[in-house]
Amino acid sequence: MRTIVVGSRQSALALTQTGQVIDDLKRLAKEHGLEYEFTVKKIVTKGDRIVDVTLSKVGGKGLFVKEIEQAMLDGEIDMAVHSMKDMPSVLPEGLVSGAVPKRKDPRDCLISMEGSTLDDLPQGAKVGTSSLRRSSQLKAYRPDLKIDWIRGNIDSRIRKLESGEFQAIILATAGLQRMGWEDRITSYLPVDISLPAVGQGALGIECRENDPELLHLLSLYNDEVTARTVSAERKFLSELNGGCQVPIGAYAVIKEDSGDSRGAQNIIQLTGMVGSPDGEIILKETAEGTDPESLGIEVAEKLKAKGAEKILAQVRG
Repeated sequence: MRTIVVGSRQSALALTQTGQVIDDLKRLAKEHGLEYEFTVKKIVTKGDRIVDVTLSKVGGKGLFVKEIEQAMLDGEIDMAVHSMKDMPSVLPEGLVSGAVPKRKDPRDCLISMEGSTLDDLPQGAKVGTSSLRRSSQLKAYRPDLKIDWIRGNIDSRIRKLESGEFQAIILATAGLQRMGWEDRITSYLPVDISLPAVGQGALGIECRENDPELLHLLSLYNDEVTARTVSAERKFLSELNGGCQVPIGAYAVIKEDSGDSRGAQNIIQLTGMVGSPDGEIILKETAEGTDPESLGIEVAEKLKAKGAEKILAQVRG
């Protein structure tokens, strides 16, 4: 019986979602008469090692995946479970996306000790986030807030909130859901106020392209709706040469009822955003189409025409 070695970061969230994926794959394998064992190999990434500066100042792409991808290329592991928002939009030669499981809630959420929503926070309240994307949109919506950076895993960020260091913190809803901590959430941020990161709420399962046996198993786990919508978001990101440390957001959905002759279930609606770090400029565009990659390119081109590349060049310095 083959033992599949799964690479994971060492954080509680990474190990939890890797464990959930393994449980799902075991169930699928059993349903299809396949037999596999799974083991987890913990890997420390550059993003995990750097905790004293904002990630946007570190620069580079794939801060949380490069070491894991190298272990895959070296044959030390067979596959990896990533938070999709951490995955570079272009994968290294020899590696492929084996599956994109069904997406969880893509929204950002706010946690505050007083139970305040974003609108209820007092003037000048100190809000913690690790994301330029969130910071940009929060400053645009509530210019009075003091947005400060906060690093660390989910529980360490919550501890900083509880200690009084911040009046509120902004996190990805999906991470709290996977940890079973959704009851900590004070309020959810609507996507028109805080457009999510590319792929937020989704996982990406990466493996070697020359492993047909594993690719077959992973194909059983793929969710087509999530795969198509996330593909549009990632193509948008790629066209802007973006990573997870720039103020770029995107969110795609399958239109439920468009009345379009092409088939409503096939039509994707994609909204993309580029913002300036100070929140003074928020550029947004929305388009619809049936081909994820063409749609991603279209929305990126619309934002480029509005000056998105100039904003991103200034961010990158």
